[in-house]
Amino acid sequence: MSDNTETEQLGSLEITDILKLLPHRYPFLLVDRIKDIEGGDRCTGIKNVTINEPFFQGHFPDFPIMPGVLIIEGMAQTAGVLCIHHANKDLNDNPNLVFFMSIDKARFRRPVVPGDTLHYKVDKVRGRGTVWRFKCQAYVEGKLVTEAEIGAMVVDKEKAMQKK
Repeated sequence: MSDNTETEQLGSLEITDILKLLPHRYPFLLVDRIKDIEGGDRCTGIKNVTINEPFFQGHFPDFPIMPGVLIIEGMAQTAGVLCIHHANKDLNDNPNLVFFMSIDKARFRRPVVPGDTLHYKVDKVRGRGTVWRFKCQAYVEGKLVTEAEIGAMVVDKEKAMQKK
């Protein structure tokens, strides 16, 4: 594949696009931008970690560290963007939600602190029907901080809302 073709297939999404794809909002939206997205196969999400994050008040006051479970959630949200974006090319017509189903092989390598920029790298392992599986890695300054395999299911938003 030529460099030009590869570049043409890669896209990016700003926060306004992400807000159309995900139901998450402050303080639980943990991806600020999608740096690149390639079809339904892979993407890279960005999270700028600041001292203003509400979880730093209690985790930990004298040594602020981003909770590992929130890094996993950020990777899952990035995977959700990949699923929904692939299924719905029109960002204004979004009838689906992505539910987190499983997490396997989670490893935490380094702490994430205020001032860090997380790069969530998400690669589709497989997608059958509505069930997807992803290999996810989070990096800060090119160093691996977290990795996990995540399972997700795409569901119709209208049907999910009726079950409430």
